[in-house]
Amino acid sequence: MEKWIYTSENTMGWIFLSAIGIYLLVIVLTRLFGKRSFSKMSSFDFAVTIAVGSIIASTLLSSSVTLFDGMVGLATVYVLQWLVAYMRKFKWFQNAVDNEPLLIMDGQKILYDNLRTAKVTEDDLKAKLREANVIQLSEVRAVIFETTGDIAVLHSADSEKTLEPWLLEGVIDA
Repeated sequence: MEKWIYTSENTMGWIFLSAIGIYLLVIVLTRLFGKRSFSKMSSFDFAVTIAVGSIIASTLLSSSVTLFDGMVGLATVYVLQWLVAYMRKFKWFQNAVDNEPLLIMDGQKILYDNLRTAKVTEDDLKAKLREANVIQLSEVRAVIFETTGDIAVLHSADSEKTLEPWLLEGVIDA
């Protein structure tokens, strides 16, 4: 029972030194490979964020993972992240790793089939509209379920303003 709560000073010292080493490596790798390593750009970016956290935790708290093992694992994940970011310039690769944005409101019209596809409830949609300060549905030009899982609300109180088609390129509408 005592080992469950307490640990040796020697073990705490190694955890402390490992934490400093991993912390410094994360800073160096993030500076080299960019902040995208922690962004919500795609499902792969999300997986990288989870992997980085897992590697850090394993390195710090598991006696079976050495500091060197953790550093190699961490560096590998950052290199993979950079490689995927680079390969995304090819449309076929981008289609393989990214979700596609989905239109869930076209003007005032709610696209219920797309809501179901995105697994977004009408209450979620209402909350996002309120968050975007929409006070009348006539202000809404489009609502998009983004590749990151975020919901973007494009709106304007000026009824003369129309939505630029470029903003909807690549958005699935049905």
